[in-house]
Amino acid sequence: MALSVQKTIFLSLLLDLFAFTIPLPLFPRLVQWYISKEKESSGLTVKTLEVVGSIRSALLGDEFAGDRSRWDTVLLGGLMGSLFSALQCIISPHLGHLSDKYGRKPVLLVTMIGNVLSAVVWIQSTSFASFLLSRAIGGLSEGNVQLSIAIISDVTSQETRSRGLSLVGIAFAVCFCIGPPLGAWFSTHPLPISAFRNLDLNVYATPALLSLILLLVEIVLLVVALPETRQIATSSAEGKQATSSDSSKAAKASATERLSALRRLGRIHLLFLALFSGVEFTLTFLSFDLFDWNNAQNGRLLMTIGIVSALLQGGYVRRAKFAEAALARRGVFTCAVATGILATLPTLAGGNASKGRATSLLYVAAVFLAFTSATVVNALNAMASMQCDDAGVAAVHPELAKGKALGRHRSAGQLGRAIGPLLACAAYWTVGPAITYGVGAVAMTALFASMRMDRVLNKGPQKKTD
Repeated sequence: MALSVQKTIFLSLLLDLFAFTIPLPLFPRLVQWYISKEKESSGLTVKTLEVVGSIRSALLGDEFAGDRSRWDTVLLGGLMGSLFSALQCIISPHLGHLSDKYGRKPVLLVTMIGNVLSAVVWIQSTSFASFLLSRAIGGLSEGNVQLSIAIISDVTSQETRSRGLSLVGIAFAVCFCIGPPLGAWFSTHPLPISAFRNLDLNVYATPALLSLILLLVEIVLLVVALPETRQIATSSAEGKQATSSDSSKAAKASATERLSALRRLGRIHLLFLALFSGVEFTLTFLSFDLFDWNNAQNGRLLMTIGIVSALLQGGYVRRAKFAEAALARRGVFTCAVATGILATLPTLAGGNASKGRATSLLYVAAVFLAFTSATVVNALNAMASMQCDDAGVAAVHPELAKGKALGRHRSAGQLGRAIGPLLACAAYWTVGPAITYGVGAVAMTALFASMRMDRVLNKGPQKKTD
């Protein structure tokens, strides 16, 4: 049964993440479209830029009041990314708690309704405000990844947990291979649907319609093929509790230790994703700013990350013989290297003769980021889920209920994803990409150093260490 559940979840994630990754390469041009569309009407984009432009000039002087049109696009992109993740941070613990109480499947299906509504609003969003509404609905509704992690944790043992959760990473990687290029292609090759010709739709209504279709197919798959797994985890936990010889006092002590470990893992999750998401989110804006890349070129860049990450997930990660902590540390290190490379690109891209070298280095950085994407979050999720497996400690402390605990862990990461794009885009907007990525590289190196010394990352049920 476990294998069947994992296959269903993997297919569900593919559909869900295809819908999620399709718009990624479109954001720079989409924001630019909203800016040009709302110039005459003083829409939300214009008002937002006026406010932050005044703040920038007041803080940094008039020399920053010149032409910053491309950097303005980066800033508004950061606002979009942060809104989605901030709402995910708020809703994730509640979704986890509801899945513990009512079951994983019904909560997942309810969140899918919100995802469908988000896609419908996107299709019709002709103003920046309505597009933000679409992102807000999506942020409050996106529970597929979180609940998929809980479901896989329900049906796997600690020994097979990382292998099972790597399916989430593989799904992300595969979708990054295909979703962005697919979105870029449909953005320039709209479907010849005559019924839409007289409607006032979003400039990228065709990719939005494709996302909607994928989400509807996903709902059908979940209704037909996914069983409820909460009782599987509960039955297993009760069996362990019945055979446990631990005293109540020992169970309480263990619960305290596990909660402390979860909090520490949550802080690492937050700090890492605050840094990584800032780099990840601004990557297509960097290529737009430095090289004037279009949707197709950005799609190929993201596809490269997806292909390398998928190969790593399917080979290196699933067959790794060392601890999850080692995977996490190595991924953080490669991210520091990638960010350092990105910091050099603005200088290299200054002349036409060196633009080719700068483009090559951008792809080198993308490969390093692919390794990071394939390792860190998956390893942290596996370590967090292992803290929730023991029935004795879960019984004495409700915060260790699997859905709720994993929801809080994801919430910490999503808080990082909310902070990261906003800070990275604001820094990019004010001081430029070189300083932004340079500071990011130093911060990621400091996080790597702290993880090397962290005892939480070097204890617990893990594989042989490196």
